[in-house]
Amino acid sequence: MRKVSLDSINKVFAKISESNKLYLPVDGSDGVAVYTEWSEGKEWSNALNTVRSPKDFFFPQMENLMEFKTSGKNIELVDIRDEKEDFVIFGVRACDVRSFDILDRVFLSDPVDSFYASRREHGIIVSVACSKPSETCFCKTFGIDAANPDGDVTAWKTEDSVYFVANTEKGEAFMKKIEDLTEECDDSAVTAQKERIAKIMEKLPLADLSTDAFGGGKTDTFFNAPEWDELSQTCLGCGTCTFVCPTCQCYDIKDFNTGNGVIRYRCWDSCMYSEFTKMAHGNNRLSQKERFRQRFMHKLVYYPENNEGIFGCVGCGRCLAKCPISMNIVKVMKKIGGNKSE
Repeated sequence: MRKVSLDSINKVFAKISESNKLYLPVDGSDGVAVYTEWSEGKEWSNALNTVRSPKDFFFPQMENLMEFKTSGKNIELVDIRDEKEDFVIFGVRACDVRSFDILDRVFLSDPVDSFYASRREHGIIVSVACSKPSETCFCKTFGIDAANPDGDVTAWKTEDSVYFVANTEKGEAFMKKIEDLTEECDDSAVTAQKERIAKIMEKLPLADLSTDAFGGGKTDTFFNAPEWDELSQTCLGCGTCTFVCPTCQCYDIKDFNTGNGVIRYRCWDSCMYSEFTKMAHGNNRLSQKERFRQRFMHKLVYYPENNEGIFGCVGCGRCLAKCPISMNIVKVMKKIGGNKSE
């Protein structure tokens, strides 16, 4: 384990940015933390988490896939992908680190999404423990340890220092770059912080939230539950929950006519939208209730059924904080999971 004083952390950032683009949470003018490319004068935010997750770095909200150029009756297919450079995402919380594993199971399964795979290959994740978890946090429900996040490098921020441990080959290479700026140390301060975080997690309002009622094989149990009518009644279908969610992976593919060809691009989509998966014959989910149910059944039943029991939620709490009508996965779990037999 190595450490650097908090007063010198910008020197670490400067060193990293000499060879890689470095992104970290920075407070915007509105006080909201967003991932920003680091440059001199930008300060690492003290916010628990960013509004938008770091999913954007691997699965951006919109990206061009290919281009078709036309000349008369001739059509040329143009590969518009560019070479990716190594980059560092610093300050990723435990919940968001786990979200990458959920996305990997979608985009790195055959057929592999080469756009996503390239970014994952070049991305270096430096996670940071949550020293002050929020009342909206429930990552522990999904077996995530806020005090000891995964990542290529794990960091712990105390009042005066930042401590680092490398977990992967990428992490070892990262630590090598900042070796001259850090010093070897014991883990006493980190151990103490882990204990404090564990005590905080035990006292959070959602500490007892359980997934025991959910998982693969529960489609028949929940699909026709009468509670869906009440739960979905106030849903606006705005898609806010899907856009702040670090694990949602739905997208649409569209073509844009440039005048002398076509650019094919993809952009995020939401199962909460009325035109989601709309085809020539119509839409297979005509009501807001059906769309609402799809979102939560996917995270709590369908995804774990196809992924060794891993749920499609990481308990980051963003949907609790941002839903305009205060509807979220916690309310769904309590409502339909609390009185259903096996």
